[in-house]
Amino acid sequence: MTILILLRNTVANVRQRTLRANGNGGFVEVKRKFCITTQRQNQLPHLSPYDVNLILRENEFMYTFTDDQSTVLSYETNQLASNSPCEDTRTEASFNNKPGFICGIFDGHGGPACSQVISKRLLRYIAASIIDRKVLNEQIQNGCNSQTFLKCHNDKVDFVKEIKDIYEESFMKFINHLSSQTSKPRAKAIEDAFLLLDRDMSDEALTKTSMMTMSVAMSGAVAVVAHVEGLDLHLASTGDCTAVLGTQCSETGQWTSKKLNNEHNTDNQQEVARILSEHPKEENDTAIRGDRLLGQLAPLRALGDFRYKWSKEDLDKHVVPVFGENFVPPNYHTPPYLTARPDVEHHRLTVNDKFLVMGSDGLWDFLSPSQVVALVAEHLNSKIIMEPVKLPSGDVTLQAISDILAERKAGRKRKPLDQNSATHLIRHALGGTDYGVEHSKISYYLSLPQDSVRYYRDDITITVIYFNSERIKALTSKSS
Repeated sequence: MTILILLRNTVANVRQRTLRANGNGGFVEVKRKFCITTQRQNQLPHLSPYDVNLILRENEFMYTFTDDQSTVLSYETNQLASNSPCEDTRTEASFNNKPGFICGIFDGHGGPACSQVISKRLLRYIAASIIDRKVLNEQIQNGCNSQTFLKCHNDKVDFVKEIKDIYEESFMKFINHLSSQTSKPRAKAIEDAFLLLDRDMSDEALTKTSMMTMSVAMSGAVAVVAHVEGLDLHLASTGDCTAVLGTQCSETGQWTSKKLNNEHNTDNQQEVARILSEHPKEENDTAIRGDRLLGQLAPLRALGDFRYKWSKEDLDKHVVPVFGENFVPPNYHTPPYLTARPDVEHHRLTVNDKFLVMGSDGLWDFLSPSQVVALVAEHLNSKIIMEPVKLPSGDVTLQAISDILAERKAGRKRKPLDQNSATHLIRHALGGTDYGVEHSKISYYLSLPQDSVRYYRDDITITVIYFNSERIKALTSKSS
């Protein structure tokens, strides 16, 4: 079913992923295959290195902060679509009324509508939730709107007026309600922002019913959001995106990876137990079936997806007349089965923490957290070697200078093809082998026809955040 365009410069068709009957009254999505047959290889066009670079670098973006008081030094991001249109979105922003940086990756399913909307709304809900209440009330008195609290660095689209007015009305109700409440701890405020945005999207679809609001409500998205202020890093995740911290031992130089969240899928037994505990024992065999919620949905938490949240009466009234009976999940007895509630983790930054990598599941289908950290560390070291020579303080011998220059000369031979570390990761995800990056392998993945590429790779979205070690060192000394 074709749905109205939600964003300018964007084609947005809401569609269901390919499902097949599982023989138990439910449906299972056909799984992706990560192999390419010889017959398929012979049928695909061979892309030149120039063509591959154009495709891989089309959506890359880099931003460096000039404020030496910022804990974040820079960030690099990129996206490679598999679906058409891409169901992943991303947003990065600085605060207008306080220090700090916030960014998120949003992986949509059932179409791009929900992820597009969340990427432009969720960070603003969070921003309003965590600023000082006095500042919030001043902004309300000055006639603020949803654009007041954040400066987005790579925002190229806007909502069409019809839907934008609805969202502005919801946001103003949200912040007016916030202004009458006392401030909450940071983690709780972020958690509530997720839930309140999800509630507003539900209310908008039920009370201002249109193809626009319903297309958002019937699609869904998982999310991972990072907020950095001073030494405090908060990581909020709903669904199966992943964030990994890259840490380097100051004594040995060895790199380690640390996952900051656990994915909400059936690999997470604690999450499975939570869902089963919320429904009668008679539903133990149907609430999760075939590693999916109600036999259909892979992530066990998500924003949107209200056909797994609304009452049966609301589905019969609002969904069935437009989308048909098939949109009501099988064995739908005791909703809600799905929540948008995120897990929010707090990490205190140290001088050993060098970068954070956030990625949609399309990245982690190919690379492990330790591989990702090793690749970004390699990329970071190569960039350091390309910077102007900085001699150690004090007396320096000619031999020491010679050693430094020799190390730089050797490092230049390892210079990566891409300046952007997110692009570097995508290149290795698609073309990595035990012997390096194989161009022909990347070419095959990028040449797959639109009707089959989804079964070989998912949308990939990556944001790499580099921390300002000097600033972290100064803040650590100040707080000790």
